[in-house]
Amino acid sequence: MTVSLVLVVIMSAMYACAVYLLLERSLTRVLLGFLLAGNATNLLILIMVGEAGIAPIYDESVDPSEYTDPLPQALILTAIVITFAVSAFLLALIYRSWRLANADDFSDDADDLALREGTVLIEAEETLPEASTTDFPLDREDSR
Repeated sequence: MTVSLVLVVIMSAMYACAVYLLLERSLTRVLLGFLLAGNATNLLILIMVGEAGIAPIYDESVDPSEYTDPLPQALILTAIVITFAVSAFLLALIYRSWRLANADDFSDDADDLALREGTVLIEAEETLPEASTTDFPLDREDSR
């Protein structure tokens, strides 16, 4: 089995660009990164197939070793369907984000930044009402 070095380099470059785009804040770039990763996965499966053979339709006169394995073709078809479904979902998220905020990038949340820095916001604790022990008895004897 021989593997084309050009296809391996192209697949690696596609994965590298996909990871770079997936780490961006813009949902449009995340979508493009996901599409690149899906296409790179299809190329990876195509590279792993090996040599091309005849169509996998059974004929008694042909040696079985000359057939092409149909499993990679089914895997590529499945990967295409999954990529299409997830990209449609991401497109719906991008559309909804654009309609609500007129932007598709995300900014840092104040609570997330506080957790990252190790500081906890005390405001949430101050707004909670005091719990009374008489409202919720812990023992059955107290509730009688």
